[in-house]
Amino acid sequence: MSRKIIITCAVTGGIHTPAMSPHLPITPDQITRASVEAAEAGAAIIHLHARDPETGKPDQTPARFMEFLPRIKQQTGAILNITTGGGVGMTMDERLAPALHAAPELASMNMGSFNFHIAGAVRSLRGTPQDWERPYLEGTRNAILSNTFAQIERGMCELGDLGTRFEFECYDVGHLYNLAHFVDLGLVKPPFFVQCIFGISGAIGPDPENLMHMKSTADRLFGKDYLLSVLGAGRHQFPLVTMGAILGGNVRVGLEDNLFLGKGELAPSNAAQVAKIRRIIEELGLSIATPDEARAMLGTKGAGAVNF
Repeated sequence: MSRKIIITCAVTGGIHTPAMSPHLPITPDQITRASVEAAEAGAAIIHLHARDPETGKPDQTPARFMEFLPRIKQQTGAILNITTGGGVGMTMDERLAPALHAAPELASMNMGSFNFHIAGAVRSLRGTPQDWERPYLEGTRNAILSNTFAQIERGMCELGDLGTRFEFECYDVGHLYNLAHFVDLGLVKPPFFVQCIFGISGAIGPDPENLMHMKSTADRLFGKDYLLSVLGAGRHQFPLVTMGAILGGNVRVGLEDNLFLGKGELAPSNAAQVAKIRRIIEELGLSIATPDEARAMLGTKGAGAVNF
């Protein structure tokens, strides 16, 4: 476990849609501004997806990422973490393309296939949604987020050759064992940044007991060779990430994971969520990591070695 706590902010993601919140960053300008503000508020890592600026639909083309990656890098010292999860229905070629193009310090890597069910989010649509929003969400009733062993190995090898390290996204206990399999094969080296994700329908539930089980399992599998990070979806965000911090782990917030700041209160920005968890962490007598401290903790190659 880390002695300082890394705050990750996931600023837009591929789950929430524009009709759910007017504060969700969509355009390159909005994503850039949200990222810079989150870094200024205390986030050491910015986790990034891209959107079509006209419709807000997830867009995994490298050109779309390049509309904001260099700008964020110029204005912050934060580690920029590019998704390889992308959006619903994307192929592995599409999902890997921006990270292979940009060769970031950090990229996400989903550690197993599962039923990625976000159809219930249609209840959060406000006003008049765009034509794509409801079918996009409801289509996940019949969707599997595919992360086969072959797909994972491909991502690890192709991005690993670029010096990119990984945020290993573990949506269930079996995903930790999948990571251990690739560790045994020697395809990834410590320290392992293990993001345990709770509250997505189709994956492990947001119960505190599940967090304890995930942590104890990771402790057995990886010992001192890993850094735990905790992500709670929706209303479970702040209780679970606070628990993770108390247990010595790192935390992730952001509008990708939760659109609210408190009960019934839409978060006005990603920075507001970062500021809230930073305040909680510091009031607990803990300290947050700077971007350079996070680089040392994670062993990344540094901002000067990326392709943007």
